[in-house]
Amino acid sequence: MTRTPLTIALAFTATAALAACSTVGDLPSERVAEARLTFANGVPAGTAQLVSNGQTLTLAVLATGLEPGEHGFHLHTTGKCEAPGFTSAGGHLNPGGNEHGSLNPQGKHLGDLPNLVVGASRSASADVDLGADTAALREQLFDADGTAIVIHAGADDYLSDPAGDAGSRVACGVLTQTR
Repeated sequence: MTRTPLTIALAFTATAALAACSTVGDLPSERVAEARLTFANGVPAGTAQLVSNGQTLTLAVLATGLEPGEHGFHLHTTGKCEAPGFTSAGGHLNPGGNEHGSLNPQGKHLGDLPNLVVGASRSASADVDLGADTAALREQLFDADGTAIVIHAGADDYLSDPAGDAGSRVACGVLTQTR
């Protein structure tokens, strides 16, 4: 296996994230899905994993090569990432028909996630709980046309409907079930 700086950084970050767990019960017991994120030019942008501890589904993302600052980060309705604009991924995953954003009094989309905060190293990581690990949630994520993970050029404002005014789509990956 070739050890690139990206591979080493991702392995280190994953190890550090697991070490930060407070109890053994917090450790994920099942990897449910994964995605390889890429930029429009095909260059790798990171990885994402969907893991379950038996009670909660958590999306763990490691991204690199992004401009420093906050970036909108969402689950999109269609598991397609066609460059250059990644519009093939559709809108935000929203099976409940909600409005956009965690600051919206009407609720948020299932696909609305916190902004990724990218530091001077041009990398970021985040763990986001998506909710209880239920058959219904898995069906929403793995419907017939799949789900994409999209990173945007700018920050999500957590309110503007339908997409948080986060700007263009700069990286994308398709969640693929691991079994």
